Amino acid sequence: MKINHPQKVSIELLKKLHKKEVVLLLLFRYNETIINILKSLKGFYWSNTLKGWITSYSDEKLSEVKIKLNNNATFILDASLFVNLYKKGVKTQRSLTEENKELIRAYVKYLKGKRYSKSTVQTYFTFIADFIDYTQPKRLVDLTNRDVELFIETIFIARAYSISSQRQFISALKLFTKVYPECNIEALLLERPKKSRPLPTVLSQTEVITLLQVTKNLKHRAIIALLYSAGLRISELISLELRHIDIARRQILVRNGKGRKDRYVILANSFLPLLQNYVTTYKPSRFFVEGKVHTKYSDGSIRKFLHRSTKLANIKKKVTPHTLRHSYATHLLENGIGLRHIQELLGHAKPETTMIYTHVVKKDLLDIKSPLDTIVESLAKENLESKPLLNIKKLDID
Repeated sequence: MKINHPQKVSIELLKKLHKKEVVLLLLFRYNETIINILKSLKGFYWSNTLKGWITSYSDEKLSEVKIKLNNNATFILDASLFVNLYKKGVKTQRSLTEENKELIRAYVKYLKGKRYSKSTVQTYFTFIADFIDYTQPKRLVDLTNRDVELFIETIFIARAYSISSQRQFISALKLFTKVYPECNIEALLLERPKKSRPLPTVLSQTEVITLLQVTKNLKHRAIIALLYSAGLRISELISLELRHIDIARRQILVRNGKGRKDRYVILANSFLPLLQNYVTTYKPSRFFVEGKVHTKYSDGSIRKFLHRSTKLANIKKKVTPHTLRHSYATHLLENGIGLRHIQELLGHAKPETTMIYTHVVKKDLLDIKSPLDTIVESLAKENLESKPLLNIKKLDID
């Protein structure tokens, strides 16, 4: 006598981000037996958004699901289960060994000794810690360039990291091989992808004025005006101290800009009345713009009110604080200021960086007439303008 055993249900197990929480997601065709088992487990519920059964993710919960459903299901393990997920500060915890933690601490110490900036140290630390977490339990001494490729293919693509982030990871890894040369990663064979070179978003001069006019808050208007009129980076504006604003000489001293360089920028005459009004009203004590007394204003606050002002000004472009710096440089170039002077004002280390604005300002190219215009004008001169050319009311459809 042949006994027919019930066919096992195929269940796909995934790790997802849902409502700022990392969850375990089960996808399978409707099956009452599986659903009843899940209902008996603590924390499981149906998600209309993800179209599956979910619960808060943990390694223990994953093991419990496998054990409880083992007799009724076969499992498809998605690659996301082995990835740390990041979104808006939410991530699964790394499970690094003490030995690896010590090595990462030594790496951070090395970076600080080389005087890398705080943000660079944090970025490089994150990449290396994630890379080591990904490669565990493989020993660090056994790591090869193929492990690097797999990390990029699996993690960077899943998190939709930019090319810029990938280049930073390669830079971080090259430094890591100096701290831990025992690994088999060959730094010379690590290749950075080519940089993306998108043209900067630039506001017209009219749009800049409109942006200022719709910004009714005095402090906010002063910030936008200074970002544009002096071509400052947002970090430079936040760190700007009142004592570095020289009204008599119409200069602003930017201390410790990008690359730890100091430079002077122009203090616009037209900005002085607004500056005087702002300082008299808000009475900042140390920094040009402050949150609490003696403390720097947050860049997040600036981005938020700038976004609101952009909407009020009905500007469809994506405007960030750096857009005002791009606009400043482009308008200088349009007004006939030489690239060498613009490079100095912006604090660029290389003239190639400043050259990107020449691709935005292409007056000579824009003056070139399209051959279509030439044809239409030629026909018009021959008194053929009565014949339909481009303005056809109804198109023939085959």
